[in-house]
Amino acid sequence: MEDRLMTVKDLAAYLKLNERTVLKLAADGPLPAVKVGNQWRFRRAMIDAWLDDQMLGISQRYVERPPAAGDRRLLLDLASCFAPEHIIPSLAARTKTTVVEELVARAHQLGLVRDKTWFVGALIERENVMPSATGNGVAFLHTLHRNAVDIVRPFMVLGRSPEGVDFDALDDRPTHLLFLLGLKYNELHLPWLTKLSHMLARAGAVQALLGAPDASAIYDTLTAAERSLQAAAPAAAQ
Repeated sequence: MEDRLMTVKDLAAYLKLNERTVLKLAADGPLPAVKVGNQWRFRRAMIDAWLDDQMLGISQRYVERPPAAGDRRLLLDLASCFAPEHIIPSLAARTKTTVVEELVARAHQLGLVRDKTWFVGALIERENVMPSATGNGVAFLHTLHRNAVDIVRPFMVLGRSPEGVDFDALDDRPTHLLFLLGLKYNELHLPWLTKLSHMLARAGAVQALLGAPDASAIYDTLTAAERSLQAAAPAAAQ
């Protein structure tokens, strides 16, 4: 199906949902849509980007995906893809494009991505379809398509902007914490993204990262939050 405007009926068939569910998702806000008169219309590219975020766990989940067999052996924690040298404590860039370039330059310098030009272009393409800033001062930058060749291994790079950058956030506020996600595979096997989203949603989490004095302290703050989340999970399950 080409990238064209879709009706509720078109989208219901594409998502394999009933039309009433599509209407509810559009009316409630999570589904990217525009109302023309009294009819909802949807862009295929924006729907695909929204689904991508749903599957990665970096936005509120509305469409569930059953776990694939063997996912447990693929589980990763933050330490497997993130280290203090992956952090830029004070970004020099002040615009969306230059922030992307600065983050990618760090990833390339660390040997995490082979083709810097491809990665910058793929990230900007994703931003043009749907901004990655989720609000609350946070953005999760990633590409629409995985690239097993140019991404050396799954990774995360974090850039912090104390002044904030206009990243077209959902709440129209500046973005301060920009997580660049190097996603190598198509399979959903990176639960650290889900954990990260949950960690940053906790009260005071963003402020703690903004207040950390340097890269080492930022890293320690994130890993402490991860341990706290892991410790809380068994208690919640009881």
